[in-house]
Amino acid sequence: MTGYFIIAYRQRAVRPEWGGQEPTAPPVSGPLSSSPLKGLRPAKRPGLECEEEEELEEVSLQALILSQLQRRQKSSQLFTSPVSSYDAKYIVFEQCLLSLFETCPVCIRVCKVLPRRRGSFLAVDQLCPHCQFFRQWKSQPVIGSTPVGNLQRSAAIYFCGVSFSKLKKMFEAMQLITRTYAAFRRHARTYLEPSIIHSRTERQTQKLKILSEANSVVLGGDMRADSPGHSAKYGSYTMMDVQTNEIADIQLVQSSEVGGSYMEKEGLIRTLDFLHGSGVKLDCILTDRHPQFPKSLREPKITNPYDVWHVAKAVEADLSEQQA
Repeated sequence: MTGYFIIAYRQRAVRPEWGGQEPTAPPVSGPLSSSPLKGLRPAKRPGLECEEEEELEEVSLQALILSQLQRRQKSSQLFTSPVSSYDAKYIVFEQCLLSLFETCPVCIRVCKVLPRRRGSFLAVDQLCPHCQFFRQWKSQPVIGSTPVGNLQRSAAIYFCGVSFSKLKKMFEAMQLITRTYAAFRRHARTYLEPSIIHSRTERQTQKLKILSEANSVVLGGDMRADSPGHSAKYGSYTMMDVQTNEIADIQLVQSSEVGGSYMEKEGLIRTLDFLHGSGVKLDCILTDRHPQFPKSLREPKITNPYDVWHVAKAVEADLSEQQA
């Protein structure tokens, strides 16, 4: 048998319900059935107890994704077990795993084993042809029709900035089961990107509320382009609170909208309009020595000192030219 790797969750022993059609079998009395045999002690529960996690002050993005997924599938009753993004995962060989289902726990005879795969998710149907014992095991919790492990792997790739193609090559070298790039992009569009936008919007709303209630607001702004020089197509203008080092706003500007040399000015104007509409009263904005900024900040009467780093860089460049 070809050796595959799968990711298995550490969880309590449960009897999940399979989303599709499963083999029907008559009820059997035994250690693993709903009604135990008379005279036999009930099977002991496994000694794996989940450790209680301390409550975190901030909800992580993965927890936010899981909660959003649960809301989407609230009407479905296909939950296999309590979902936790902090459960430990392991790499398990397929042959080693399937060997656990070869013997019937009731009559100790050979069983029929049917594995079903979906990415890193594996479901195993065990049916004994002698005593008709049946059970199903799943390697991951399932919410609706989405295995949680597949979604968490897509989230880890997306949030860490790892190249999917390079990671897929590593998985293929290890024969580690993975999903396609189309499935990864579907997870990103459906769950990951909406979760990022939702989390960012909530944090920005809280930050703007704090700034609107502050007596003195000092921000620093600068633009970053997608390529150096004057050939940039996109530029993102970021405004940061210099007292807390927290981002207040980010504006994305395309060069075709205003022209390449005016992208930074347009980003500043959009940021000022957004902050003004949010009720933030600015006292001072730190910027680089852009020649168009003083005119844009003259009317709202905002102090515009230059960033020391930009000034020092300009002085260093002037001294270098004089020495040359």
